[in-house]
Amino acid sequence: MTAALTTAQLTEKHLPTLDQALDVIRTRAYWSPYPEHPKAYGPEGIAGSLDAAAGQAAFDALRGKRFELDQPGTDGWTATEVSPFGLELGVEYPHADIDVLLPALRAAMPAWRDAGPQARAAVCLEILARINARTHEFAHAVMHTSGQAFMMAFQAGGPHAQDRALEAVAYAYEAQTAAPASAQWVKPQGKRDPLEMNKQFTAVPRGIALLIGCNTFPTWNGFPGLFASLATGNAVLVKPHPRAVLPLALTVRIAREVLREAGFSPDLVALAAERDGEGIAKSLALRPEIRIIDYTGSTAFGDWLEENARQAQVFTEKAGVNTVVIHSTDDYKGMLSNLAFSLSLYSGQMCTTPQNLLIPREGIATDAGHKTYDEVVADLATAVDKLLGDDARANALLGAIVNDGVKSRLEAAAQLGEVALASRSVANPDFPGATVRTPVIVKLDGAKPDSEAVYRSECFGPVSFAVAVDSAADAVELLRGTVHDKGAMTVGAYTTAADVERLVEEACLEECAQLSLNLTGGVYLNQTAAFSDFHGSGGNPAANAALCDSAFVATRFRTVEVRRPA
Repeated sequence: MTAALTTAQLTEKHLPTLDQALDVIRTRAYWSPYPEHPKAYGPEGIAGSLDAAAGQAAFDALRGKRFELDQPGTDGWTATEVSPFGLELGVEYPHADIDVLLPALRAAMPAWRDAGPQARAAVCLEILARINARTHEFAHAVMHTSGQAFMMAFQAGGPHAQDRALEAVAYAYEAQTAAPASAQWVKPQGKRDPLEMNKQFTAVPRGIALLIGCNTFPTWNGFPGLFASLATGNAVLVKPHPRAVLPLALTVRIAREVLREAGFSPDLVALAAERDGEGIAKSLALRPEIRIIDYTGSTAFGDWLEENARQAQVFTEKAGVNTVVIHSTDDYKGMLSNLAFSLSLYSGQMCTTPQNLLIPREGIATDAGHKTYDEVVADLATAVDKLLGDDARANALLGAIVNDGVKSRLEAAAQLGEVALASRSVANPDFPGATVRTPVIVKLDGAKPDSEAVYRSECFGPVSFAVAVDSAADAVELLRGTVHDKGAMTVGAYTTAADVERLVEEACLEECAQLSLNLTGGVYLNQTAAFSDFHGSGGNPAANAALCDSAFVATRFRTVEVRRPA
């Protein structure tokens, strides 16, 4: 695209995609405009996209250099990233004088506001199209900042993140166009002349949005808020996690390029990289210029934001205790296989990974006969061992431990109860510096007070607890209490009994938790599909927002009316 390309041309180019997205958020059917297979990219695939070799080369070219952004207020440079795979990154990012940068973002907003919802959506879709063309490059950036294995980094950090961004743009466009741009109002007055007014309605942004990025899913968790705010007319200040800067820095660079070429100020999107130990998120969050905050991370800081950043609309995804009720199944092998994959994927470093497995102490009914509590736990341990028995497959599923905190929790888990499955180290021949560990499963008695303190707290990472309970009813009550007090991003249940299914469903409806029933095939508890599945509910302590629904976008703007006599 050149500087002469207008928003009208962008609208013509991207309107079919936007229309399809608007349709599918209503039908909730499967759809994605962004291929998730690596071979779809390159000269024989998407026009202008990078293939595997070009993506690797582009990533390698970034290492050991300064990441130029040409944004206002740069007062130095900072490098804080270390690849969980042991690769030297050495990328330096501009460090900003916030007192210079924030006024520049604010000054860029009026023209962006006046462009209107359709033009903003078209520009956002052009940004996404360019990001998509560089998915191979982004995959390496996500991999070497989050510790995700390459294929997961490619899919979750690439097309799946792009899907979530487009979903947010679609919801934003729908919300902003619910009222017409103008209307003629005529009120009859009998024999007198009617009252006539001309009215204009403008979607007005709240102000500058602050995106506080996370370490584990910088794009998947970062894109929805970024694009929801941008599409509703707000400028966005991107504050990445200090160990996962590169994926969001690439995003900011591409966004600034597109905005400039489309005739808008590039300062609508800017990067706020911090120095080691600087911790600027708190001070930024309290700035009066910041009117929207998107945050993914710990409960403690999420709660602090909700309580203290009163001038801003705060969207948080925090921690929760994800739970699976195992009552009965008609596909025992499929259940074990599905759970083993869910526990292993990305070393359990997902906000949706199941932690507590609630199993009746007298056992469960299955198509393979009655299974005792001990047998269910042992068979699940065997399923995980089988899944991860080959080191090459294990590396492809597990990725690397993202930080020392996860490693410490994993190593301490063996002291919390009886170990049913011990964690083992896996060597990665491509990245000898990577810390790769298989999951641990710990048996707990749900009736013991000392066990309760363990399973009612989140233990983020590849740690799960097989909790023995007295009955299905007890399991549901434990589930209900955990979701109410601690929250949950996901809940799962396996049962062939209609009454038990209804109990679990009712608990999730009352406590506002997303529920998956009897997953035994290729859909897993810790995966959600954009345009169809809601990620989180916004109704329990794990998160105050859902990806994505109308509430996620509606308060990022207000509709302002100007009326005149006709």
